Amino acid sequence: MNKEFLFDMLKIGSVSGNEAELEKKIYDYMLDKVDQVTVDELGNVTAAVNPDAEFKVLLAGHADEIGLMISAISSDGMLMVKKIGGIYTTTYPGHKVRIYTKNGIIYGAVANSDDIAKNKDLGSSDLRIDIGAKDKEDALKYVELGDTATFDTDVRELLNDCITGRGLDDRLGAFIVMEALAEAKKKGASVGCYAVTTTGEETTGNGAYFTSSRVKPNIAIAVDVTYTSDNCGISEAITVDISLGKGPVICNNPSIHKKVNEALKGAAKKLNMDIQIEAANGRTGTDGDTMHRTGIGVPFALVSIPLRYMHNPAEVGSLKDVQDCIDLLAEFLVNCSADMELKPF
Repeated sequence: MNKEFLFDMLKIGSVSGNEAELEKKIYDYMLDKVDQVTVDELGNVTAAVNPDAEFKVLLAGHADEIGLMISAISSDGMLMVKKIGGIYTTTYPGHKVRIYTKNGIIYGAVANSDDIAKNKDLGSSDLRIDIGAKDKEDALKYVELGDTATFDTDVRELLNDCITGRGLDDRLGAFIVMEALAEAKKKGASVGCYAVTTTGEETTGNGAYFTSSRVKPNIAIAVDVTYTSDNCGISEAITVDISLGKGPVICNNPSIHKKVNEALKGAAKKLNMDIQIEAANGRTGTDGDTMHRTGIGVPFALVSIPLRYMHNPAEVGSLKDVQDCIDLLAEFLVNCSADMELKPF
């Protein structure tokens, strides 16, 4: 695992619609590791091994993160915002933020007060960002409506191979799919293997649609994060018994393909790897739902990384789980063959 590259990815802002800097970094990183790297009109970066093979497997991890969008500026120069993705509004007041403009990063502070702190119905429209502007005209010299903002945070290593940072959801998955593809090439995968870091998963799902529609995979696997039950406030009845450091999570769900799941379990058994199982109903809430409904329909599965405090400024994950996901997916790709029978009977 190239931990340095992972940490570099986590330092870059990539709110939905503003993923280009991160995607370019991934594109450059993968050029000498696989057979082909492309970028499409939305900025999705797709890397491929054996691109001429007829049987194709597509791995997808989304590069975008949740955040804010500048929607208006008041007469006193304070920035007003709209939410991008499923933010927790109450985590913002009193915190430093970065605003990503065409001329670089502008720093700001989210206003806080007793009234704001006591507002149980605080919405994103109630947030105000102070960039030190004298008035609206002054602020507009530096910020444009539509610019995005994230917490001004860092990534840090914790005890027992854990890390904390903003946007582990799902830049961990984006890192995993590319590393797994590169490893599958080293191990001699024979089918067409593709990995994409998608744009817009937190908002529209368009990135996964663009990519899957063009690759036309026989199998797709979404790599995303899932809630754990080993931290405060999360019920095991909702999340199942999922913990950090205990391996990748395979999802049982009505739309997920059982034979693909069995193949993933078989790969884990070959590696003597511990895995975890979760059960979910309805949509998975991942790029898998989108890829599933492209073309004539695509069988898909979901491999998840256990994550504490999802959609918070200090999410916590395990580097051991990240490495296990890489190894599992690489082994899965190597075991895939063009004669795989995917029909249930």
